[in-house]
Amino acid sequence: MEILTKYFADFTPTQLQQLQALEGLYKEWNEKINVISRKDIDSLYLKHVLHSLSIAAIFDFQPGMQVIDIGAGGGFPSVPLAIFFPEVQFHAVDSINKKLTVIQEVAAGAGIPNITTQHTRAEQITNRKFDVAVSRAVAPLKDLLSWSKHLLNKPSEVRKHFGAQATEDMEIPAGLICLKGGDLAQEIHDSGRKPFIWPINEIFPEEFFNEKFILQVK
Repeated sequence: MEILTKYFADFTPTQLQQLQALEGLYKEWNEKINVISRKDIDSLYLKHVLHSLSIAAIFDFQPGMQVIDIGAGGGFPSVPLAIFFPEVQFHAVDSINKKLTVIQEVAAGAGIPNITTQHTRAEQITNRKFDVAVSRAVAPLKDLLSWSKHLLNKPSEVRKHFGAQATEDMEIPAGLICLKGGDLAQEIHDSGRKPFIWPINEIFPEEFFNEKFILQVK
């Protein structure tokens, strides 16, 4: 938990309780359904929670926004983001149903009401629209763009959530925002797009975040 309060100073008492609950819940459920590698579970707050919250360090999601987590796995980045943004609705989708069980149980145990799950592939969802799609290390950028394109509202629609405070130069969370690592040159080239890129080690100067990045394609 100390690694979180090192970089974020304004958690509410409720958020602190929810964040503190994650360790025990993930350790319990990871024994039943493996969603986090055994060597990483003891570094949950650095490698999973803080990594997910790097998105919150760049983007300010607004009340009423709808966010889809594509290939949500055990709930990263959606579970930490749902705690950070309690008035934003998160929808975690994955093709492996047992992983969604972990998200459901963790959310229930930690008292996180603003996250729902769906056992499906993102490309098969046809009846909903979202302001933002988030993803962590799921698939190449080209595929993520293909899967999410039909799900996303236009940036002009997303901007309405910001009302009078919206400015042209602010970082509006819209489109696809994903967490990726390593040499991304070929992957970006193959996508045919030029994403905005933020090195996470410039946000959180920890060795773990070297060569890890936030990418956004509006």
